[in-house]
Amino acid sequence: MATTSIDPCRHRAVLFDMDGVLTDTAKVHAAAWARLFDLYLADRPPPAREDHRSFTDADYLRHVDGKPRVNGVLDFLCSRGIDLPRGAPDDEAGIETGHGLGKLKDRYFREALATGGVEVFDDAVTLIESLRRHHIHTAVISASRNCALVLEQAGIADLFDIRVDGVLAEELGLPGKPDPAVFLEAARQLDTPPSAGVVVEDAQSGVHAARAGGFALVVGVARTGPPGRLLDAGADAVVSTLTDVAVAESAERRLSEVPDGLEHWDEIADRLRGHRPVLLLDFDGTLAPIRNDPAKVTMPVRTREVLQRLARHCPVAIISGRDLHDVRRRVRLDGLWYAGSHGFELAGPGDESIAQDAAESALPDLDEAERLLTIELDPIAGVLVDRKRFALAVHYRNVRPDDVDHVIWTVRRIGDWLPALRIAHGRRVVELLPNIDWNKGRALRWLLDKTGLAATDVTPVFAGDDYTDEDALHEIHDDGIGIVVRSAEHGDRLTWAHYSVEDPRSLSALLTRIASAVDAS
Repeated sequence: MATTSIDPCRHRAVLFDMDGVLTDTAKVHAAAWARLFDLYLADRPPPAREDHRSFTDADYLRHVDGKPRVNGVLDFLCSRGIDLPRGAPDDEAGIETGHGLGKLKDRYFREALATGGVEVFDDAVTLIESLRRHHIHTAVISASRNCALVLEQAGIADLFDIRVDGVLAEELGLPGKPDPAVFLEAARQLDTPPSAGVVVEDAQSGVHAARAGGFALVVGVARTGPPGRLLDAGADAVVSTLTDVAVAESAERRLSEVPDGLEHWDEIADRLRGHRPVLLLDFDGTLAPIRNDPAKVTMPVRTREVLQRLARHCPVAIISGRDLHDVRRRVRLDGLWYAGSHGFELAGPGDESIAQDAAESALPDLDEAERLLTIELDPIAGVLVDRKRFALAVHYRNVRPDDVDHVIWTVRRIGDWLPALRIAHGRRVVELLPNIDWNKGRALRWLLDKTGLAATDVTPVFAGDDYTDEDALHEIHDDGIGIVVRSAEHGDRLTWAHYSVEDPRSLSALLTRIASAVDAS
């Protein structure tokens, strides 16, 4: 088992299962289930086809853990050759239906809770308090109808922004795990896309649900027993204690705390004085305003003029998620360095084109992903599957809000199935990229080394707007100047940038000041 990190820059919410993760009520539930089934099987005449052996820990994990109690009743009994009707919610406790026996189990659980109390895992409380200090939302998820009672008795109800439990799931008609509906409802209430959410689970059904929901990180908690069952279910990492889950500390700041570059121009000018600047710039949302249709994005004439002016005196590079050919066609300036597909394709001023050899091996899987996603997402209005040479972007800016989670989940599922690919998220877009250790930050550093500009008298200046640009902002944080173009879509997220600007037009104004400073030097 290894330590894993939650990144405040990318993860906006963490959803915790309750039993076995936050509280040690799993053993109370297991004891209540054992009491229910052992008494029921002992009293029931055993036909030859029925198995009346005692309820075991393995039965608890396999058939009832993490599920709505009615499903747990029916699934376990079915495994023993017993088929009972589901019944109705108003069935009396003890009636031979899913609801009736479920109510009896609930009575046993409450009796055990009243006599034994609730044990809270201290490592969970420590992690949640750290998350809240970093302004990361927290939610508790449970199939139990007693969730509110357990949290209140444990004294931890106020640690969570929202609760999605068995009562709410029944009111909303949400199916239980391994369906992702309860997790998606929590993410919806927190106004957080699954692509920016983390799920912490101890049950296989919960891990399956989180993976199916397209969540960015699924952490399995195996306090006892082998971690393999959670890894096999799809967990990204498995820990034996939540002390092995850390909230990443960094020099990042909230966007609202990052000073405006135009207002603090004197500071930028001081940092550039006596140094050679190298301009490294994102395209969409940075040099060119975002459009609903990516094919209609154009760079303003004044921005092209200032880039041309800068290129006369210092190196300028455009680092974009677009194809190399596409971004060059839109910028239309010679004498610049270009990096397309997040840096997988590179070209210098002399038209020298370089592609990452390791990325070439991912092309067959990208082809297959394009084929599958084109078919599966075709019925969803507004979705755009945009194939680039080394990336496959699925834009959902024009998709109905109710369909967004399905789009993200579909891309995640296909990406998980194709081993040569990994998933990345941006502004209303989810992408599949070659699964190699390469990003805009590495492309930026490669460009500096390739051009011989990794020197002490050189100051790299990078500007970007999206989550994917944070790798580059991080890369030059210590030896350069990072500028982020603000966006309401990203809220008050964390960033590695030193300065911010309001929009692409404001960035153009800042670049004009840099060009004037270079002209005068």
